Amino acid sequence: MSARAAIDHGLLRASLQGRRVEAVVIGGSAGGVDALIQLLPALPEDFDLPVFCILHLPPDRESRLAELFDERLAVPVREAADKEAIAAGTVYFAGAGYHLSVEQDFTFSLSCEPPVHYARPAIDLLMASSADAYGAGLVGILLTGANHDGADGMAQIRARGGFTVVQDPLEAQVDIMPLEAIRRCDPHLVLPLAGIQALLPMLENKTS
Repeated sequence: MSARAAIDHGLLRASLQGRRVEAVVIGGSAGGVDALIQLLPALPEDFDLPVFCILHLPPDRESRLAELFDERLAVPVREAADKEAIAAGTVYFAGAGYHLSVEQDFTFSLSCEPPVHYARPAIDLLMASSADAYGAGLVGILLTGANHDGADGMAQIRARGGFTVVQDPLEAQVDIMPLEAIRRCDPHLVLPLAGIQALLPMLENKTS
């Protein structure tokens, strides 16, 4: 489904009908920081879902993403730590140099396994493990990026009953990642950033 004209808020709400969302995972690469700067401030102060954010990072440089976004958001922001229990209403960022996964007991785990699609942390691993943990309660969002990381993860989210959203390739800074995700997983929604921004506050406790 593509939404390249005006954002239809009624259509967005209808697409979520019957879903109960428990967590959100957002991945991106080239251009992803700028995209998240537009998206994440849309989260209201009382947003009650955990949000996992993962961007491709240089392995030899400390990530400052949690610090960057903590200054911009009304909800708590932190870098995910090994064995940390996932808290509601918190935005978590994957750190540099380690793969980030979600365990069945809803804690994080970090690992030094080989890079996936030349990336560590890899979007596919976080999305696939989140899909295993949350099933139909997961929303996956894939943004701009320059390789195929995330396409398999989005396909696994969809296969486990989760809800999938891809940034419109026509407005992505780099369209390779969203195009591959569209090819692989037939996402529920393909939206410009303004549409994803409008969707985020609608995700809380959708039961009808």
